[in-house]
Amino acid sequence: MSSEELKPGLKGEAELVVGEEHTALQVGSGRVRVFATPLMIALMETAAVAAVEDALAPGQQSVGTHVDVHHLAATPVGMTVRAIAELMKVDGRTLTFRVAAVDEKEPIGEGVHVRALVDAERFVTRMQAKLDQAGPSS
Repeated sequence: MSSEELKPGLKGEAELVVGEEHTALQVGSGRVRVFATPLMIALMETAAVAAVEDALAPGQQSVGTHVDVHHLAATPVGMTVRAIAELMKVDGRTLTFRVAAVDEKEPIGEGVHVRALVDAERFVTRMQAKLDQAGPSS
């Protein structure tokens, strides 16, 4: 299922300027106006997607399955955060990345992120079937 180009060493990045909407206070993960951990993780995932996107076979996508990260330092509103992901291992459909995030002053996060390769059309079909089986919400 994987492309010949999909191999360790691929790197991707993602960046954002921390705004009020990115704070722990706004997303509900804390009571302070600093970059929220869930959004740091999302930025790391975005970097991982960027690392492999061009190497995937047609119709193939990756989905996140595991995250193990440490949030090392707080980042205030107004600073830029950059996430970096490097593909470390390809094991069948499983992709393992080393991820890190830095702000303008220091490293703020690091860890491991795992993604699985899926056939996008099949995945969407399965999710629609799941929704259909769930029926209307109560």
